[in-house]
Amino acid sequence: MDKKLKVGIIGATGYVGQRFITLLSGHPWFETVALAASPRSAGKTYGEAVKGRWKIDLPMPAEIESMIVWGTDAIEQMCESVDFVFCAVDMPKDEIRALEERIARTETPVVSNNSAHRWTPDVPVMIPEINPEHVAVIPFQRRRLGTVRGFVAAKPNCSIQSYVPALSALRAFGIEQVVTCTYQAISGAGKTFVDWPEMQNNMIPYIGGEDEKSEQEPLRIWGRVENGVVVPATAPVISAQCYRIAVQEGHTAAVSVKFTQKPDREEILARWAAFEGLPQVRNLPSAPKPFLRYLEDPNRPQPALDANAGGGMAVSIGRLRPDPVMDWKFTCLSHNTLRGAAGGAVLTAELLVDQGYIVAK
Repeated sequence: MDKKLKVGIIGATGYVGQRFITLLSGHPWFETVALAASPRSAGKTYGEAVKGRWKIDLPMPAEIESMIVWGTDAIEQMCESVDFVFCAVDMPKDEIRALEERIARTETPVVSNNSAHRWTPDVPVMIPEINPEHVAVIPFQRRRLGTVRGFVAAKPNCSIQSYVPALSALRAFGIEQVVTCTYQAISGAGKTFVDWPEMQNNMIPYIGGEDEKSEQEPLRIWGRVENGVVVPATAPVISAQCYRIAVQEGHTAAVSVKFTQKPDREEILARWAAFEGLPQVRNLPSAPKPFLRYLEDPNRPQPALDANAGGGMAVSIGRLRPDPVMDWKFTCLSHNTLRGAAGGAVLTAELLVDQGYIVAK
């Protein structure tokens, strides 16, 4: 790319916003030129706005620290200076939907980390290696919004990105039923152990809305585009339980699967080893190679050892073995604030650029 695209980050002071900032520093295609947050941060330098609240284990990029933060109440003015935005705001869902469509109507594409638009029929919700064809709904969304280049695209729930890729590689065998338990890091709640000390040596058996997202969003990912909207798949049946555990980064999933055509172990491993998507074929900057990695050591994957595989963008799988109730069971792990959040959104933006949906203004 001859000239970098100008990017704004909305919700820049939060945990995922901070991840966006570190990921985009030195990105070959994108340059952060604008930051926005709640009105209480507006007018401050970014360094002042996050003083005492920088949570990432990387230094704040020097070029960002002195940047003046916009308030979300002046978002139209901010959008004049950017080609597209990433959005990771902490607001009620109806307000997020309104904000993101407001931005899109300034002819500024939005790549959203939020859940607000995940069930809007003409909004693509993508894991780029799995359902890149869902970009086909964007022209229909633009027609609804009355835009030429503005639109909203979203990434799915962070926890499903640990196990949905592994399942996607096996769909040819007819996945009938899935039972999964996810063990989710505290960064998924925007926390560290410093500001959430009660999580140390602890586990919380409830994350509001997470079971339902884990059961339903995979069907959205596996859906088909028809008449300008995404029609969710009707199978498989998924049962999920989600727990918050004392880990900083990395969501783990224990998965059991029932197939209509049960594969053998060698067939499963071969499918995982060969699985790649359009981001790998197109050599997108954030695409991991390999996307799926199987670890033979029965003690793996572990968040401390494997969450950062592929720059935090790969999915690690282990412990494939027969299941006495279903057919097969295995363990999956992905980095929740990289692959599952900011990194997944950056890869989605790269795909949208590659496919011609995001261009310079």
